[in-house]
Amino acid sequence: MHAGQACVVKEDNISERVYTIREGDTLVLQCLVTGHPRPQVRWTKTAGSASDKFQETSVFNETLRIERIARTQGGRYYCKAENGVGVPAIKSIRVDVQYLDEPVLTVHQTVSDVRGNFYQEKTVFLRCTVNSNPPARFIWKRGSDTLSHSQDNGVDIYEPLYTQGETKVLKLKNLRPQDYASYSCQVSVRNVCGIPDKAVSFQLTNTTAPPALKLSVNETLVVNPGENVTVQCLLTGGDPLPQLQWSHGPGPLPLGALAQGGTLSIPSVQARDSGYYNCTATNNVGNPAKKTVNLLVRSMKNATFQITPDVIKESENIQLGQDLKLSCHVDAVPQEKVTYQWFKNGKPARMSKRLLVTRNDPELPAVTSSLELIDLHFSDYGTYLCMASFPGAPVPDLSVEVNISSETVPPTISVPKGRAVVTVREGSPAELQCEVRGKPRPPVLWSRVDKEAALLPSGLPLEETPDGKLRLERVSRDMSGTYRCQTARYNGFNVRQREAQVQLNVQFPPEVEPGSQDVRQALGRPVLLRCSLLRGSPQRIASALRLDAVTRESSGSYECSVSNDVGSAACLFQVSAKAYSPEFYFDTPNPTRSHKLSKNYSYVLQWTQREPDAVDPVLNYRLSVRQLNQHNALVKAIPVRRVEKGQLLEYILTDLRVPHSYEVRLTPYTTFGAGDMASRIIHYTERHLSRLTFFVLLPPHPALTADNTCHFEDEKICGYTQDLTDNFDWTRQNALTQNPKRSPNTGPPTDISGTPEGYYMFIETSRPRELGDRARLVSPLYNASAKFYCVSFFYHMYGKHIGSLNLLVRSRSKGALDTHAWSLSGNKGNVWQQAHVPINPSGPFQIIFEGVRGSGYLGDIAIDDVTLKKGECPRKQMDPNKGAGQKPMNGPPGFRTAAPSILQKANFHHPSHLPLAPPDSPEEKGLSQTLKALEHSLGYDPPTMKEGEPNAVFEAILDTVDPNRDSRITLHEYLTFMISCENEKGD
Repeated sequence: MHAGQACVVKEDNISERVYTIREGDTLVLQCLVTGHPRPQVRWTKTAGSASDKFQETSVFNETLRIERIARTQGGRYYCKAENGVGVPAIKSIRVDVQYLDEPVLTVHQTVSDVRGNFYQEKTVFLRCTVNSNPPARFIWKRGSDTLSHSQDNGVDIYEPLYTQGETKVLKLKNLRPQDYASYSCQVSVRNVCGIPDKAVSFQLTNTTAPPALKLSVNETLVVNPGENVTVQCLLTGGDPLPQLQWSHGPGPLPLGALAQGGTLSIPSVQARDSGYYNCTATNNVGNPAKKTVNLLVRSMKNATFQITPDVIKESENIQLGQDLKLSCHVDAVPQEKVTYQWFKNGKPARMSKRLLVTRNDPELPAVTSSLELIDLHFSDYGTYLCMASFPGAPVPDLSVEVNISSETVPPTISVPKGRAVVTVREGSPAELQCEVRGKPRPPVLWSRVDKEAALLPSGLPLEETPDGKLRLERVSRDMSGTYRCQTARYNGFNVRQREAQVQLNVQFPPEVEPGSQDVRQALGRPVLLRCSLLRGSPQRIASALRLDAVTRESSGSYECSVSNDVGSAACLFQVSAKAYSPEFYFDTPNPTRSHKLSKNYSYVLQWTQREPDAVDPVLNYRLSVRQLNQHNALVKAIPVRRVEKGQLLEYILTDLRVPHSYEVRLTPYTTFGAGDMASRIIHYTERHLSRLTFFVLLPPHPALTADNTCHFEDEKICGYTQDLTDNFDWTRQNALTQNPKRSPNTGPPTDISGTPEGYYMFIETSRPRELGDRARLVSPLYNASAKFYCVSFFYHMYGKHIGSLNLLVRSRSKGALDTHAWSLSGNKGNVWQQAHVPINPSGPFQIIFEGVRGSGYLGDIAIDDVTLKKGECPRKQMDPNKGAGQKPMNGPPGFRTAAPSILQKANFHHPSHLPLAPPDSPEEKGLSQTLKALEHSLGYDPPTMKEGEPNAVFEAILDTVDPNRDSRITLHEYLTFMISCENEKGD
């Protein structure tokens, strides 16, 4: 189904549904699905932008909604429903987004001299370009007259090749006096989706010309830091008057810069403001004019030195009688304007035959100064200082000092004893160390040796440490491997790099599968339990246990435990011959029947048996019906024959009292005994005197425990869904599924229970998330049966970039209105804390958890153990470290399975009747006799006709008597209702 603001929904030539919508409107697609068990629905899309965001988890409301749809979101949308029975059901619809941008008109001309005739021939091209869907229609006008080939030989209209967007060119050949006029290009998509036509105009004169520019400064401008810079871009031509615009590359204009017209002003310029500044003039005639200024702000940083022994003699040591070269370099802007001066023992070094100062050594970085000592003497020992400066500029000088003596030796590097292998536990800090000896001691560069993990934990391929120590915070298992430390070639000897290696071993608890498994088998049959170690030490192993025969004595829990020095893990098996729970069928047509006079109603209960062949055959079902708010329940056994998989079973509950609600429990029984029980709640409601409508509410979700708390242990997350109108989604994870490369110093290590298997919901704020991005998690729809409710939940807000966590209440009584109920911002520490939020909804409502991304990536927010209870909130907050209960173990799935299916053909048992009230009163017997007489007079024969079966004669009679009746009401119901009304009149 489609809704929203569609323009047209039609079938195209290949019988594909096409949904046409205007850009900026709201798209609503609804997938109506039937099947048993209840199907899961997922929307996907092909074509269009790959960066579009779509629902990745199951959508229980089956609706896809896109606010302010963009053109890139057009394409084919697929609704896929599956429940594990048969093949998935898939339907598609193509969304065609319609739009029409503003057209752009540009003018170009060619000029050629014909020397023989001494005149100029001008040909002008008016180019009109627009982006649209569907393709636009173009109309060219001169003044108010429409132009065409047939009416004017001086014009030509054509569509050029290889243009971006849709383009039509108006060619004016050999300009004539009447060609100097006002031209307009009108574009139209023929009012599709109500999109109006658009137009653009241009006045062509004999002075029309493209823009021309000149700058008030040289193309390269060198300034000192702190100066105020003003650059003017002057127009020297162009008609119509061109528009001027300044831009900066890379990045935007500096903060505080002012571009006004053709003047660019940058107050107190800094080194970071260096770059290319572009002035562009456009008037849609010819090509834009552009002038560029390369702004260089004088600066110097990173002074380094190198000691190079005699290269010719391939020496790595300083030796008397050999040559020696000292080099000095700084990173400067502009680099070529830097001057260097050498000093020895505090005095300027004097040039001689043995002491040479050179610049731009080809073996060294550009603009590097070198001092070469030829035939080193003992008198050459001393302290040398290299000073870099900008003459006449207020930029501080930079200098670097190096001592040359008999103690100046090249470096060596080694790993301290006992530090070659570092073993730490996952989550702990680690320190890798290499010791450097020599004089001077150069910095140490760290890198990864593993080819698969070339980057360091910091994300860099190389990291410099002045003390030779690489410090790692909260190591993860993927950080294990070999690390290389090596000496740098700067601030030391320019010789072959020395290196060493350190092995980092990260210990972590073992991981096994399955974590928990429910094993069902018939009595007397064998069963095999297998537990495998996925990761840990020792390497992959498996353990298996075989039970030759499942008996009542051998049924129970089995645990296979694997441990190491760090921790342990276990495979849990629940072995049983119990039958799985039945699965209620929710698509029963008109399941409710009302008897107004007796104030009773009946309900058709239908279900299937989950995996009936997994255990011994089901012999009967134990049915328990209890009126809500009462303790006593009526119990009945329902015998059945052999139950097949997918077979639809039926039972009619009678004499249910209007308007009470009932809890229905259904338990299968085999030779082993009772199986898993399924329950649901049946509600009765009446809308109008002549219209009887009944609602059956879903039972609690399997992931909701008895205290109505959602621990997020089930993949369905208790029926919560991701909002389609937010920027990103909440994520479900536990300590075992965490990304090992996740950001440290944010987010919880485990859920509130402290176990690695426990799940919670959190928002990941790393890239590509931005400041202010929102993620919304929406609860199922709740019916307000109390005045006050209390929403309790645990939250974890740890990290220096924490944004906000908001709780909203969405009221459904009058449309959809979201109101803020609770909000919290900022870092609250690495601990789970509990909040109790009182709400008083006026009607059906939903609760929404909204996570807002803060200023950086250290802003992960998590929630867990969400509880919704009737009544007021407790006044005293619970200590999460003392009051947090353990999460329930994952047992067998309930009657609502995760996978959906399409119901094929069902086998029905003969209906049975369950008396839930005393025998009929004499008044009720009289009503029954009256009904039979009326039905006989109208030809209604219950033995030969099914109740609710359509009959043209009866429908015509009822339409005449009551044209406004609900067509879904059967004849029997209608007569019952009318007789009760007559009796009330008589009373």
